[in-house]
Amino acid sequence: LQKNKFESLRKVSFMTSRMKSLKYLDMSNNLLRHDGAGVQCQWAESLAELDLSSNQLVDAVFECLPVKVKKLSLQNNQISSVPSGVAELKSLEELNLASNRLADLPGCSGFTSLQFLNVEMNSILTPSADFFQSCPRVRELQAGHNPFKCSCELQAFIRLERRSGGKLFGWPAAYVCEYPEGLRGTELKDFHLSPLACNTTLLLVTALLLTLLLVAAVAFLCIYLDVPWYVRMTWQWTQTKRRAWHSRPADQEAVLQFHAFISYSERDSPWVKNELIPNLERGEGCVQLCQHERNFIPGKSIVENIINCIEKSYRSIFVLSPNFVQSEWCHYELYFAHHKLFSENSNSLILILLEPIPPYLIPARYHKLKALMAKRTYMEWPKERSKRALFWANLRAAININLP
Repeated sequence: LQKNKFESLRKVSFMTSRMKSLKYLDMSNNLLRHDGAGVQCQWAESLAELDLSSNQLVDAVFECLPVKVKKLSLQNNQISSVPSGVAELKSLEELNLASNRLADLPGCSGFTSLQFLNVEMNSILTPSADFFQSCPRVRELQAGHNPFKCSCELQAFIRLERRSGGKLFGWPAAYVCEYPEGLRGTELKDFHLSPLACNTTLLLVTALLLTLLLVAAVAFLCIYLDVPWYVRMTWQWTQTKRRAWHSRPADQEAVLQFHAFISYSERDSPWVKNELIPNLERGEGCVQLCQHERNFIPGKSIVENIINCIEKSYRSIFVLSPNFVQSEWCHYELYFAHHKLFSENSNSLILILLEPIPPYLIPARYHKLKALMAKRTYMEWPKERSKRALFWANLRAAININLP
């Protein structure tokens, strides 16, 4: 009875109810509908094959089907899902739902004898991976030519194909990615994602561990390179410069008052007081030295005094020794003098190596000192008395300037 104008599926069922020998009925290419309205259908009990393809049937058709049907075709209709618990077709072996609007594979709760299922050309993006578990008797599933979305959810379905033992009809040519755009045309067998990308918990744990490692590495580098110390010193230098700028009259600029500022460890003060100061401040070409004991202004912080003395001095003389690298205040003075060297593009540092410094004694925070000693010429204090006259002459020449 195909290609006629039948409209009511319920009327067709009553029409067949008295046909006791009817086994096969073809009602394809009609105008059949069924709204479900709670009215029972009554089919011939002998009906085994029913073809309802190419009609206008929706999900409610499963309320009006012959109970003992074995082969059912509902191809090319408007079915979007198979309602669970509605149809009890315990004899159904073959079901054709191709070219409908299904969004997922149907379950087999009402089709306990189902062996063949066709759901090709529907709207299935990510088919359920537990299909063969819910449908243990299915020997062949035709699910190709659907717009598959290649994502983590599809990975389980691809693994299902490997476990099914060839139950997917048309694999792999008919199973192709449609979404996302970058994977369009890729066969499902060639689509792979790492377990890390698909396991949210594993991804979060990995990201957390990497973050902790990164934080630990940054913290270690900060401690090893003494970054907090440099940040604190930069902040103090900025604050001191700001206070000096606000307290200085508008027409007064910084004026050099000293030839050199001396930075040294207290343990080396005997050499500074008995050798350096007397030889530079006395005699021809008197040199004015800035020494913290006599030139620091009471009431100001030590850091502020260091910065002011360095800025008022033409040069900064650093008396280097193992004692120097163990002094916290010497490090401050070296830091601010080095900052001035780069901020003013000047050549103001003079390094005097009083005693050799083994590299292992230099703390990590003194990497600037290591760089300075590697790139700049430093003066060594000679042990022989015959060479000291030349030493003082060279030192005087290095700081020779006419102060205003």
